[in-house]
Amino acid sequence: MKAVVIREFGGPDVLRWEDVETPSPGPGEVLLRVHAVSVNRTLDLQVRQDGGNYGVTLPLVLGNDPSGVVAAAGPEVEATKIGDRVAIFGGVGCGRCQHCTGGHQRRCASRKMLGVQCWGGYAEYLKIPAVNCVPLPEGLAFAHATVIARHFPLAFGECYRADLKTGDWALVMGAAGGLGSCLVQVAKSLGAHTVAAAGTDQRVELAMSLGADFGVNYRRQDLEREVMRITGGRGADAVFENIADPALWPGAFNSLAPGGRLVTVGAHGGGLVTLDVRRLYQQRLRVISGLGAERREDLERSFQLARAGKFRVLVDRVLPLREAAAAHRLVGTNEPLGKVILDPTV
Repeated sequence: MKAVVIREFGGPDVLRWEDVETPSPGPGEVLLRVHAVSVNRTLDLQVRQDGGNYGVTLPLVLGNDPSGVVAAAGPEVEATKIGDRVAIFGGVGCGRCQHCTGGHQRRCASRKMLGVQCWGGYAEYLKIPAVNCVPLPEGLAFAHATVIARHFPLAFGECYRADLKTGDWALVMGAAGGLGSCLVQVAKSLGAHTVAAAGTDQRVELAMSLGADFGVNYRRQDLEREVMRITGGRGADAVFENIADPALWPGAFNSLAPGGRLVTVGAHGGGLVTLDVRRLYQQRLRVISGLGAERREDLERSFQLARAGKFRVLVDRVLPLREAAAAHRLVGTNEPLGKVILDPTV
């Protein structure tokens, strides 16, 4: 089969279009014919560049969120059948511990991230445990399914971490990005008043079209001042800050209301920021990691809501997998409005 393999860290040119052996599914595993996989800043561009501090072993095939059609099934596979259209959800368990053998793979201490600590979806075929497969509703495009699987469960998880409730004020940073656009929609679905913050007027308008109540261009406007004006001096009960840009962090952090919660799962803006500890304890604020709260039922619900037109998925373009290097360069420019998807079938 063909796959995009990295054998050294570096720029987009380290992504090599190669012939590799097609894997055979073992017990409890299926072989997925990949139809879509997205290009992510952290789990693709950063991992390609330097490993992203994730314990990467080379050679590696990237791709955290493939979707496609089950092409073959190994022994002991019951619920998933050849020909099923599926997306992949969750990390890959070891398959040997009591959690994995008891059907609780998410508790596996040795669980690996697909495309980061084990080979992922930048390939024509992928071997994956059948328990990671989630069926797709009829008519849902593979490109959309991939984006939903990557970002909507995480968006729900961040909102759970923030204890977001009906009537709360939510500030979403990077609101037109892959995760940010999902956070805007999930926060609204949970009954929050939502402020969409982005770096250009075009991106603010795009986030507003997803249902945000207010918008702020944080490159042109004073973010803290605007949030305080919008909320009548209260501030945001929850801030979703998945950028970690040292120039943007203070405005987002200072936009929190007393007792507010800032949830973060991203660091592509640099990752090192200055924390005002006095404000943290005087205002009884919390800074929380959003990882680990993703649930399969939220993915299934998101598929149905997208199929019904209640959740929108932003896809900028679909490129052939062999153009992975060009796709990485494109995503690195921050110009796409929506996700860039790779398709190994074209």
